[in-house]
Amino acid sequence: MAEYTPIPEILNIHKELRKTFRSGITKPLEWRRHQLRQLARFAKENADALAECLRLDLGRPKQEAIMAEVAPIVSRSLSSAEKLEEWANPETVTLTAPWNKTFRTSVERPPKGVVLIISPWNYPIVLTLQPLYGAIAAGCCAALKTSEFTPHWSSFLAQNLSKYVDPSAYRVILGAIPEITKTLEFKWDHIFYTGNGRVGRIIATAAAKHLTPLTLELGGKSPVIVDSTADITISAKRILWGKINNSGQICVAPDYILAERSIIPRLVDSFKEHYQAFYPQGALVSNCYSRIVSDAHFARLKGLLGRTQGKIVLGGKWEEGEGKRGFEPTVVVDVKEGDALLEEELFGPILPIVAVDNIDEAIDFLNDRDHPLTLYVFSNDENAKKKVIANTMSGSVWINDTFQQVGIDELPFGGVGESGYGRQIMKYSFDNFVYERGIVDVPYEYVLRSPTLILPYPHILSLSSSDEPFFGARYPPYTDESLAAFSGALKAEIPDSAVPHANL
Repeated sequence: MAEYTPIPEILNIHKELRKTFRSGITKPLEWRRHQLRQLARFAKENADALAECLRLDLGRPKQEAIMAEVAPIVSRSLSSAEKLEEWANPETVTLTAPWNKTFRTSVERPPKGVVLIISPWNYPIVLTLQPLYGAIAAGCCAALKTSEFTPHWSSFLAQNLSKYVDPSAYRVILGAIPEITKTLEFKWDHIFYTGNGRVGRIIATAAAKHLTPLTLELGGKSPVIVDSTADITISAKRILWGKINNSGQICVAPDYILAERSIIPRLVDSFKEHYQAFYPQGALVSNCYSRIVSDAHFARLKGLLGRTQGKIVLGGKWEEGEGKRGFEPTVVVDVKEGDALLEEELFGPILPIVAVDNIDEAIDFLNDRDHPLTLYVFSNDENAKKKVIANTMSGSVWINDTFQQVGIDELPFGGVGESGYGRQIMKYSFDNFVYERGIVDVPYEYVLRSPTLILPYPHILSLSSSDEPFFGARYPPYTDESLAAFSGALKAEIPDSAVPHANL
């Protein structure tokens, strides 16, 4: 495995990326298209090796590695290459006011510059390369800081990415706290961070010193509401599947369930049935089930389970030893306000169930907490679905399924409040790394093609010089007539509101 990036080398990487961006080579669309196709080729040609890296780092089953990480990078990088013109070409804007109709106006989306992508350990391939294809599509250079908790993946990326994409424009930084601390001292043109809120605040503080814009994808406790109209058997199967992916170590994993009291026994029975079908010999001996990433996270999960006042009705066992760290999918009922399992994002295979009497109580429970990255609702009641959507806040809402929102190319993915800000996936990844730049080309001369053009502003025209219709009244010396010419909006009729002011 590759060694950590030497601290002095981080400065050299930053300088080299800055020099490359200023050269302009990343801006032509054909250059970007080639890099995107090369990124797809990197993922495709190394699919088996990448899956093996995740097996070594996370105990990840190959199917989960290919399904959730490698394949999306191939398809999305290729799709981004095909959509470059649609995303990046200037947008012509038609102006309608008489005084500006002849202006030539557009909105361009130029690249921000040299960006920093800081990725986590839990889904390290897609959460590193998804921002990267957005940066490439935007025409940016990028440094990729990967997690020290996935050494096989990080080392493979550092040793092989430069064989596919331009190493003068895209570089990998390996390391832990000293390396990322040094990296954050430099001025970047955008930082894209995926991780937890505690570190997110550190990143935001460092970025603020340079007024660097940020995308923060921070996760949070994503709740599940299950009401009495739901199909309990299918709901349990889909919730459990969302929880077992990477042993629950994903930001969109169902964190806890708010279930109507009357359906909890049936829900628990269904969890047991599907668990048995997924893992006939048990999850701890299955090669279809991931392991916990580190001893620290493993100890944290054991501690949470030891402190809960709830009742374990499924799972609750683990195996430990040299490199094992297996933790069974565990369902806990009778979990009440203040329980240890409701304190922080679980980020593991523990699934607490909180009993509520109805949808309104579930909504109140959610609104007393930070806004989650995603909210899951299982219901056949259309009014209940609408009520939850209308009265809660979350990065997204997913109805009658889990996990799959990360696979939808056409929708934005991201948080709100404590779960982060900014969006990603396809064009939303591209949008992070460009800025909207208004371009206005004002002619020196006006050609008034129709007398009707002057009617709304006769006073302005009367005050204008012959060579600058509409503009003459703006120049000093100011007069009562020029002030009146610009005060027309103050005479507008404003309709009365139908709602009394006190009720607004």
